[in-house]
Amino acid sequence: MAAAASISTAFLPLHKPTKDFKSFIPTSQTPKFFTKIKPAALAVKSAAKEQDVILQGIDFTDGEIEREVEGGKEVQLISGFGGSEGRLSFEGGFSSAPAGSSGSGGGGGGGGGSQVVEGDKLIDRAINATIVLAAGTFGITKLLTIDYDYWHGWTIFEILRYAPQHNWSAYEEALKENPLLAKMMISGVVYSIGDWIAQCCEGKPLLEFDRTRMFRSGLVGFSLHGSLSHYYYYFCEELFPFQDWWVVPVKVAFDQTAWAAVWNSIYYVVVGLLRFESPVTIFSELKTTFWPMLTAGWKLWPFAHIITYGVVPLEQRLLWVDCVELIWVTILSTISNEKSEARISDAPIDPNSSSSFDPSEVCLDS
Repeated sequence: MAAAASISTAFLPLHKPTKDFKSFIPTSQTPKFFTKIKPAALAVKSAAKEQDVILQGIDFTDGEIEREVEGGKEVQLISGFGGSEGRLSFEGGFSSAPAGSSGSGGGGGGGGGSQVVEGDKLIDRAINATIVLAAGTFGITKLLTIDYDYWHGWTIFEILRYAPQHNWSAYEEALKENPLLAKMMISGVVYSIGDWIAQCCEGKPLLEFDRTRMFRSGLVGFSLHGSLSHYYYYFCEELFPFQDWWVVPVKVAFDQTAWAAVWNSIYYVVVGLLRFESPVTIFSELKTTFWPMLTAGWKLWPFAHIITYGVVPLEQRLLWVDCVELIWVTILSTISNEKSEARISDAPIDPNSSSSFDPSEVCLDS
């Protein structure tokens, strides 16, 4: 820009235009159409001719001087300056080449890779959509066809009316026959859905979830949370066998200190082992996240456990807790996988950094 300004300023005191302007006519094999050249254009050409010596002293890297007639006026353009950064015009402005002309050649090289990535995404979405559709169809069908053997003569209204009540009766019957397996199944489903919710909260599209990650969380819920919680609630009743008013706050306090610390650590360690991480890495990250995870639970569980230990019967407690777990598993899964993904991408994790996830700042009332 500075060079253009100095050149245009030096052209003000010009000599009278000469009549020899044939040298300015382009000699291309495909000549442009010419119109009558106005006196103003002659002055521009003469100025360019007078300054040819000056321009020859300037080093235009891979540049060239072009002359063309645009709109009936002959314009001298300077292109170059290290590539296609622009053209210097003696009329006082810059005109850039069309963006498509410079970018069309480079864009073709990455087209194949982009199509492969899009194809992989499409396959992933199709698989995920199939899983969601199959699981959803199976669950809804089982819930709605609970009275299939007695449907003879029933209306749609009667089917929908009795389905919730009879599903609850079937759940209670399953608790009597095999309480451990029933609770494990419920926890496995809840932990899988909770991880799916966590991935969506992290910004992933609904059908682009990580299937392996969701399977890990569901496996931990099925194999550990359901079984350990089953025995824990019986142990808690034996530890505090009192019926006074103060028993509920004591159980809540014990739950949110001893049991919460144990279960959060189990979840974090087992998920890390399923990701094939080294024990040193797992325990190092658990050390930095232990206190934030524990305090994050204090925003949610004390209020939920007042109902757990004060209202809900012993056999139904895990079902109530699993309903609340949909929120808590989202937090647990987010904390656990954020650390792993940040380490994989070689991003340094600073617990005191504002960019890292702080579960104590999670708003749980939304």
